[in-house]
Parts: sequence; structure tokens; C-alpha cells
Amino acid sequence: MMDENVLIYDSTLREGCQKSGITFSVDDKLRILERLIEDLQIPMIELGWPGSNPKDLSLYKKIDNMNLGKSKIFAFGSTRRKNIDVKEDKYIQALVALGIKHATIFGKSWDLHVTDALETTLEENLNMIEDTILYLTKNGVEVIYDAEHFFDGFKHNKKYALETISCAINAGASWIVLCDTNGGLLPHEIPPIFKEVREHLGKVPLGIHAHNDSGMANAIAIEAFLNGARMIQGTMNGFGERCGNTDLTTILPILKLKMGVNCISEDSLRNLTKVSGFIYEQANLPHVDDQPFVGKNAFAHKGGVHVSAILKNVKTYEHIDPELVGNRRNMKISELSGKASILNYAKKFGIPLTEDNPKIPAILEVIKEKERLGYSYEGAEGSLEIIMRSMDMNIQDPDYYRKKFFELEGFRVFTEMYKDNLLSEATIKVKVSGEEHHTVAEGNGPVHALDNALKKALLHFYPSLNEISLTDFKVRITNQAGTASVVKVLVETEDKEAKWGTVGTHENIIVASWYGLVDSYIYKLLKDKIRST
Repeated sequence: MMDENVLIYDSTLREGCQKSGITFSVDDKLRILERLIEDLQIPMIELGWPGSNPKDLSLYKKIDNMNLGKSKIFAFGSTRRKNIDVKEDKYIQALVALGIKHATIFGKSWDLHVTDALETTLEENLNMIEDTILYLTKNGVEVIYDAEHFFDGFKHNKKYALETISCAINAGASWIVLCDTNGGLLPHEIPPIFKEVREHLGKVPLGIHAHNDSGMANAIAIEAFLNGARMIQGTMNGFGERCGNTDLTTILPILKLKMGVNCISEDSLRNLTKVSGFIYEQANLPHVDDQPFVGKNAFAHKGGVHVSAILKNVKTYEHIDPELVGNRRNMKISELSGKASILNYAKKFGIPLTEDNPKIPAILEVIKEKERLGYSYEGAEGSLEIIMRSMDMNIQDPDYYRKKFFELEGFRVFTEMYKDNLLSEATIKVKVSGEEHHTVAEGNGPVHALDNALKKALLHFYPSLNEISLTDFKVRITNQAGTASVVKVLVETEDKEAKWGTVGTHENIIVASWYGLVDSYIYKLLKDKIRST
């Protein structure tokens, strides 16, 4: 075990967005940022490239009043463009205009990129690095220098690659991060290269930024740490361009639990699985069940020999306690599976359940059956809490609260499109305490019309529902069967005090949406009831 420190630098909100299939909205990014700060307490977080697109620019403007805790927010950018004064570079000026205190600037270390990609001279590239860092540091900005393509550059022209990072240090960079941008580096190549870099730079703080094109990004990050890197850059779930980047959900527990490195607190590490799942949901991507540490199958036991041994001693087939990373043991044959997870959620929700309470295995069976039908509760803890509180009241009925507040008599949704005009109308009939209410509402789509009709029907009985609004809505296919596939809908709702996620699943997308919407309303009413008692 090592008594060492390493700083984790999260680039999910910039590098991670370059993964094919991901398009985070500004609100998505803000929600992820909150989790990185509050749940994981990541010390260094890269928020995006404000000079490259309006979305990232607006994102920076929205964090002014956010509680950042001990986290530093880094803006991303490049060295100035060739053959212009740094004061005339619009991207550099965009960074300075934001009033940021920390920036990560990348520049070219491979002479091939200087001559073929930038189409400039080796000397001008050095000037670009120096001018940019000097200008930013003089404006009060701490600069981390990402030496892009460093390892390929080192192999091709060692002298020039080393000259580029010397230039960055002399200009005032606080860190030099060596980047394997093409992802072709192998772990055994790290020690001799890091040795020469340290001999060349002295005690300059070094970091590592690895891509996963050879499947080695995590191994390279660990090897770099063993050879003196004290910053590891990566992304949650390994999101990134092409094959992705160093996966922080793997690196963090390896460093903390396997190597004794001070990189995250034990309490924060227990949130790792939850945050990983949350980010998958925000990205509208299916979870990778076989992902180390945080995947659903990371601690699953199915084979008879395995299960028999696990029941005798969990160390027989588990390299760590799954609860250390917020995951759970999943045994397919008994109600023992997931008991600790249910207890953890009960504690979080304020439900007084003890380990020997017979409601726990009953709750677990309901959750397992729901998951079989396509449900999952990462990012949808509102729906999970409704089930758990319902069964706390009535052990046989997970829908106790869904029936208590109102019952659906029926609904009808009508959508018509004529030329470029779309009309959606929902008719709904609900019953509250024996009293029926029938209403009609329009919307800009069938789900919006349903939401409007449901709120209109219930406001008469529950005025506080006027405080809620739907803030996010994601749809995913959970099993592939063409147009007959099962659809999962994740709904995020907020009121003036909190945000919560709910989920619905069905073969029909409107019905799945209805279930998710209903849970969002039930959760609000349930919280109001708890608050009033």
C-alpha cells in the first residue's frame, strides 16, 4: 500500500461529450456537475471549451452561484492560432472574458502535427505555446498544459517534444500533462519515457491523459502514476472520442482500495455506482452491465459452485466488498441478494427498516420483478421510494401510494398533423376519494398533452401540484424487437425545493410515459404528506 496523493481531473463534460451518440444539454451538464461535486468531490473538473460553441459558453455563465465545494472548475482551450497576436485570438479572449481562474490549454508536441495539421513551423508552434500561457497567467489564470500527442511526438522527434513542454513550463504552466492522444501507447513504454521527461524537467508536476484505442487507457494511467504522474485525467464510464478515455469509475477504486492512494474519500467512493448510472441516464445510453466495479454484473454470482462458496465466504469470488463502491452483491437464487442495498436506500429515504424486517425480501422481490420487465432505478429514485414506502405501509402492495392519491379511470390521446401543424390533445378521467374528475388539455406532443391533462385534473384536489414542472424526458429501448420493443421512459421533475427522477416501462411508449409521469406526481404528493406529518 502506498502513502501517496494523486489529483483526479474529470473531463466527462468536455472529452466525454465527444463520444459518439452523446449530446448533453446545458441542464444535463449542470446535473452531472452537481453529482461530480457533491457525491464524488472531484477536485478538478473540466467544464468545456467556451470558445468553441455557445452551449459551453452559457454553461460557464450558469455556475456563478453554484456551490463548488473544494472543486476547481477548468475551462478548456487551445494555444493561439498561428501567425496572429494572442490578444486577437477570439478563443483565448473568450476564456479571459469569462473571468475564469483555471484553464487547461492543449498544444502540439508532435512535429508531424505541427507541419501537417497546423501547417506552420516548429518555431511558430513554440511561440504559440509560450504566448498563450504567458498571456493567461498574466491575467491571473492558472494554466495546466496538455501536451497533445506527446508520446508519438517523443518517439518521432524526442528533442522537439521535450522542447515543447519546457516552453510551457518556462511560460508559467503549473502542470504538464502528457497525452496519448491516438491511444496507441502500451504500458511498458511509460517508464523509460517518464524517466527522460523527469530528467529533462526536474520536479515539475506531471499528469497523464490516455485514450483507449488499444484498450490500455486504464493500465497506462496506473503505470504513469507508478512512474511519477500525480494527476490522472479521465472521464466517468470512460466516455470519449473513438474508443474512449481512462475510466475514472475503474481508476478511483483501484487507486483507493487496491493501492492505498489518497484520491477520494471512502464516503464519496460509496457514491460511485450511483453517479456512474446517473451519467448513463443523462447520456441516454444503456448501462454497461459488465463494467468493472460499477456494472450490474460486477458482483453477480450465477454458477452453482460460485454461489455456494459466496454464501460461505464472500471473499471466495469477490475481490472487494461491493458496498465500498456503492454496488451490490447479486445472487440469483435467494432473497439474500441486495438486502444491504435495500437497507441503504431505506436509510437514505428515512424509512425505518431493520435488517430482520420481513418487508426487505418482499421489497427486493418486487424490484427484481420490475427489473425483469425492463425497469431500472438509477436516476429514478423517486419511483423506487414510492415502491419502498408503499410496501412499508402494506407489505403486499407496492402500488399502495399510487392508489391512495388517485386512480386512473382512463385516458385517450389524439394527435393530428396537417402539413406543418401538429395538434395533440389528451382526455383523462381520474378518481380521487371516490370523486371523478374528467378533463381535456392540449400540448405540443402526446406526452405534453397527457402531462397538462393530468395536472389539470388533479389541481382541484392537490393545489401543490402547480409547483412542479417536467424538466427532462428520455426514451430508451430496453429489448430489441423492432417496433414491438419494450420502451423505458425516464422523467425528471422539479419543484421549488428539489428534483427527482421517475421511470415507466411498457411496450407502448405513451403508456410507458404515463407511468413515469404518474410516479412524478405521486412522489410530489408523497413528499408533501411526509412533510405535513
